[in-house]
Amino acid sequence: MTKKIILELKNISKNYSTKNETLEIIKNLNLQVEEGDFISILGQSGSGKTTLLNLIGLLDSPTSGDIFINGEKISVNSSSVDLIRNKMIGFVFQFHYLLPEFTALENVMIPALTQDFSKKKEIEIKALELLNDVGLSHRANHKPNELSGGEKQRVAIARALINNPKILLLDEPTGNLDNETSEKIFNIFKQINDKKRQTIITVTHSRELSEISHKKLFLKKGIIL
Repeated sequence: MTKKIILELKNISKNYSTKNETLEIIKNLNLQVEEGDFISILGQSGSGKTTLLNLIGLLDSPTSGDIFINGEKISVNSSSVDLIRNKMIGFVFQFHYLLPEFTALENVMIPALTQDFSKKKEIEIKALELLNDVGLSHRANHKPNELSGGEKQRVAIARALINNPKILLLDEPTGNLDNETSEKIFNIFKQINDKKRQTIITVTHSRELSEISHKKLFLKKGIIL
């Protein structure tokens, strides 16, 4: 059975202009991602990995080319792009960016509450389920300063999944964690992908994380090799 194309980049380029020159960061790049894929994007510093992830995540607009998510052409400059991003894409960054004044449970709930506060109870139940999935239901009422680095990152993973995103984007998600904690995080991503068929795209320098992905893309000077 043919898998559904969940993400497609067509002839994507990204340039940055300075006073003296134009820098080509991404060069006429084409990419198709199938639903349920787990893809690692690898490359040296300066190869364009983070720029590519920002384009996929609709955090930046391409200089030229088109982005399709779930078959829909997306304009990053449209007034609805924030809503589309919140609904379609989940982010896990190197830093967790949890709000310190809220509990783990509340941090997970926030992206969904911004969409529909009237469903607060349903969102709370879903958030507790996600915290349970990442092994943190017993820490739901703790604030970030009461959690370890690995626990904070697991809360960030649960938060990224609260809106049932089509695509989960990871930007060096274990860059600040020790090896043992990183391995636990890797296992969570693998389980999410295996059991929920969550599409995952990660930028990483970690060989261990790239090894559990289905596909590896090597980026060099803005081109997929």
